Order: sequence, then C-alpha cells, then structure tokens
Amino acid sequence: MIDRQLFKLAGASSIVKKLAVLEVLQAFFIMGQALSLSFVLTKLWQGKSLDIVLLLVFIACFTCRQFLNAVSDSWLTDYSSEVSENLRAELLEKVFDEGQALVQKQGTGSLITMSLDGIDEVRNYIKLIYSKVLEMMIVPVLLFIGMLFLDWKSAVILLTTYPLIVLFMIILGKSAQDKAIKQFGNFQVLSNNFIDSLRGIDTLKYLGLSKLYSNSIFKTSEGFRKRTMSVLKVAMLSTFALDFFTTLSIAIIAVFLGFDLMNGKINLFPALGILILAPEYFLPIRNFAGDFHATLNGKNAFARINELINLPKEPSEEISLHDWRDSDELIVSNLRFNYKEGAEIGPVNLTVKGYQKIGIVGMSGSGKTTLINLLSGFLTPIDAEINIQDRAVNTMNIPDWQKQMIYIPQQPYVFTKSLRENIAFYTPNASDEEIKEAIHVMGLDDLLNDLPEGLDTVIGQGKRVLSGGQAQRIALARALLDQERKIMIFDEPTAHLDIETEIDLKKRMIPLMNQRLVLFATHRLHWLKEMDYILVMNHGQLVEQGTLEELQESDGYFKQLTKQMKGERDD
Repeated sequence: MIDRQLFKLAGASSIVKKLAVLEVLQAFFIMGQALSLSFVLTKLWQGKSLDIVLLLVFIACFTCRQFLNAVSDSWLTDYSSEVSENLRAELLEKVFDEGQALVQKQGTGSLITMSLDGIDEVRNYIKLIYSKVLEMMIVPVLLFIGMLFLDWKSAVILLTTYPLIVLFMIILGKSAQDKAIKQFGNFQVLSNNFIDSLRGIDTLKYLGLSKLYSNSIFKTSEGFRKRTMSVLKVAMLSTFALDFFTTLSIAIIAVFLGFDLMNGKINLFPALGILILAPEYFLPIRNFAGDFHATLNGKNAFARINELINLPKEPSEEISLHDWRDSDELIVSNLRFNYKEGAEIGPVNLTVKGYQKIGIVGMSGSGKTTLINLLSGFLTPIDAEINIQDRAVNTMNIPDWQKQMIYIPQQPYVFTKSLRENIAFYTPNASDEEIKEAIHVMGLDDLLNDLPEGLDTVIGQGKRVLSGGQAQRIALARALLDQERKIMIFDEPTAHLDIETEIDLKKRMIPLMNQRLVLFATHRLHWLKEMDYILVMNHGQLVEQGTLEELQESDGYFKQLTKQMKGERDD
C-alpha cells in the first residue's frame, strides 16, 4: 500500500513534519469541538440557559479544523504537483535519452500511459498517502488519550476493536491489491494494443481487416472492463465491511453508555463526549479505506515510473568515429538479439562498404525493423562482433555513429512547432530560402500556400492536421537540408501511403540517397531496383544477401518472397 520510495522524495521530510503539526492541532480542535458541544448539550439537558461562550468555542474549533484541512490540502496540492511534474520530466528525459531503444522494449502505449495518466495517478497517490496516513497515525492516538479521561472503559473497547478492523481491511485489501496489480499490467497491454492499432489503421483498412481487428480490440477492452469491475467489487466490499464494523463498534459503545447512564455509573457530559469522539476516532481509517483503490492505482503507477526511470542505461561504446566516408567499412558478425517474448533475431553476418544503398526486405514480422534498430544502435544485441572504421565494438549504440544518422520511420514525428522549425530540425541555422527550396523539391508548395502564417504556422499535435504523405515529405525536407549527415535510415517510410503518393515521393527520395550510406527496410519490391545490395529476412534470419541480379538468378527464398508479394502462386 505504501511505497517506501514515497518518503525518499525531495522535500518529503519537510512536508511530513508540517503536516504532522497540522494533524496534532486538528486532533486538539476535534476534542475541543466535542467537549464544548457536550458541555452545551449537558447544560441544556439540565435546564440551564444556552452557554454562548461554549457555543462560540465550538464554532471556533469547527472553523479552525476546516481551516487546517484547507491549508493541508493546499500544501499537498502544491507538493504533489511539483513532485509529479519532476517525475514526468525525469521520465521524459529518460525516454529522450534512451530514445528508440526504450520505446522498443517498453512499448509506445505503455510509455504514453505512464507519462500522462500514470503521472496523474501518482499526483493523487501522494496527496492521499501523506494526508491519510499521517491522519491515521496521529489523530486516533490523541483522541484515545482524551477519551481515557472521559471513560476509560469505553476507550479500551474502542482500542480493542481498532486492530480487528485494521486486520480485516488488510485481508480484503491484499486481495484487491493482487487484482489491481494484474489489472495494471492488463492496462499497459491494452494501451500498447490501442496505439499499435492506431498506427496500423491505414494498413488494416487497405487489407480489408479493419472490421476483424475492431472485434479483437472490442474483446480486449471488454475483458479489461470485466476485470476492472472485479477489482472494484473487492474494493467496495472492503469499504462496506469497514463501515459496518466501525458503525457496529460505535453502536456497542452507545449501548454500554446508555446502560451506565440509566444506572448512574456515568454522567451525561463524558457519555456525550465519548459518543461524539467515537466516530472521529474511526474517521481516519474510514477515509483511508474509502480511497484504497485510488491509492492502489497510484502505487502501481509510482512503482512503474520509478522502475522506468531507474532502468539501466543501454550499453554504449564511447569511441571516436569520423564522418562516414566512401572508403569506410562496417563488418557485422554473429549478431543476435532476443525479445522477451522469445523471438530471436540472427545470427546476422554482413559487410557494409562506403556509400551503398542497402535494401532490407521481407514479409511483415520477418525482423526488418529489428535489424534496422540493431544497426542504428537503438537496440543492444545479446551477442555480436562488430568492426567499424577498424574499431572493434559490441554494439552500434555509439554516439558518434548516431550523430551522423538521419532516421525516417514509417510515421515521422511532427513537432508542435512552426513549419520552419519542423523542417529545420537537423539544421536550425538554415535560411528561409533554403527551407522554401526544400519545400519546393519535396512537393509541399500547396501545403505552404494553404497555411495562414506561412512558415510561421504551427503544425503538429492539436494544430494543423497533416496527411501521412505530408508528414513524410516534411521528414524528407529535413533530410534534404542536411548535407552533413552521411547515413540515412529508412524503416518502411512509405508503408502507409497510397501507391500514387509513394511513387511521387520515390522520385524525390532517390536523389537524397546519393553519396550516402542508406539502410532501407521495405516490403515494396519496386524499391529493390534502386538498391546496390539487398538483405533478405525471414523469421528473424538473414537468409540471403546480394545484388538484385544475384538474388534473381539464385533459386533461393528471395524468388519465393517476390512471388508472395506479387500475389503469385507456385506451380
């Protein structure tokens, strides 16, 4: 329930001390409120006139108590917001630092969920834990001491029932916690599934599978809903049971006090004081139980975010590389990679020389993207012998290598910035004339003319909506402006585009590849004619490699693959 890391956060000690003082004061105001009200009612019962002074004391105690609650809530709101935003910044810094490697391993949906909903859960968790736990630790203790002076027998009865209630809450809470942890994992799976579905919606519609896949999404979400209701049932049962037993305890106290009053064993004032203080005695644990489910979600999110932030950094090679030249060579031997699900890539053996255009072809799921990510340094192989520029390394996660890369994925990211800033991403010092020339070459003149503020128009998330083709053209315009980087990585950049847009983009992309090392993953056959060398992937294995002519002449898997892609059948 309570994550120890919560009290190791920056500023935790200070806020806990301040809140503890407020809770002590609140306990005294609760007692003052109860005792003053008991005095007023006792005097009225005795036939005396209303004691205005005691009534004002009651009002003052009640007002001060509400004021302390407001101050506590204000402090916790500020503190929880500050801490959660710091956690968000650390998480995003981790994501940007690790880049594609972290995204590949954890899933886009999971990271997005943690950065948005997860942080909100943590903010709520911090507020609830600090306030509820301190209240539960301080207020009942002080109220119990006060009740000892009023009627020690009633105080002992209340003290005896308190641990039983806590024990019962722990038993039910443990069941709810186990279910919540499982459900939290299901939520991350659902998030990744949803994001992947959005990414591939164009392809699913093109293949006529969108309705079939929508049924899959419905079943997944419906299963998640049912499991959520199962968790809520346990949480509600816990709250009901706690309310029942606390109410029963107070009722027992009331019965005993009633008999003592009738028998003259206790006066009205202490009896009223006990009855007023008893609900307040149980109120902190009832409040805690009422927010039990919310704290479970927050705890899981807090633990997951800390786990992501503290993940060990991907191994990297801190070696110095010069800018890629036509005479340079990259030799990869016995490169292997395993996913958690058990899928294996490799062994991969290949040699890359100078300014080559290397195509990586295969069916969906054959390992093209994984190989691209391994060669880019976004993933770390479990085994590899790599020699680059006559330097031996174990991974391509080399800062000097990645600084030379232009990476264009299936769906390039468009920042919520102006069109100028988006295109000048790699070259922030580019002039407007150079940016407009890149826009013209990439066929974005119509987009520029439609934008109300021209190059200064903000595009991206929540702003100007772009088509997939326009986003790809912006990414290519970035590459066109950057003449310094000599390594281009394409991960199926035209996979979600219609054939007319793809052919038009192809004409504009080919010139960008001149005098560069190009790694181009695709499942479109027409691109292979533009490649100097081709790697053929099948079920994670590099099964063939060579020039297009060599592959066409050999009677290997490549021939079978081309027939499958053309929709032909073997005779």
